[in-house]
Amino acid sequence: MPYLVRCRSEMLDGLAGLRASGWRVAIITNGTADNQLGKIQQTGLAEAVDAYALLGLEGIRKPDVGLFEIAAKRCGVALAEGGWMIGDNLTADMAGGRAEGLRTTWIDRGAWPGVDHQADYVVTDVLQAMEVLERQG
Repeated sequence: MPYLVRCRSEMLDGLAGLRASGWRVAIITNGTADNQLGKIQQTGLAEAVDAYALLGLEGIRKPDVGLFEIAAKRCGVALAEGGWMIGDNLTADMAGGRAEGLRTTWIDRGAWPGVDHQADYVVTDVLQAMEVLERQG
């Protein structure tokens, strides 16, 4: 599966722009180590982000604070300083991020119709989520 995944060049460009603007970027995922790490490496995301924290490597599952803390530490920041969580899962990503004091952007792909959420922003694509961060400065 990792060899079938591609990352859009616009996404890699967006990540480069965010990092050039001073954003620290990490990937946090509940996936298995071989699958998720393979995807991160195969797509070029390993070089496009500052850090990653994977359930399959760390043994900690979102929304547990531990996975968020590992990612923040690897980015050279403390979770208490704040930040953002962008994701498509209302429980693991949005509720987990908000519980840690992070602002949130939910990528709504239509999988949670009619469900109440507490996300700060709602978008339908990761590129729109990056635009939200760019506006935040």
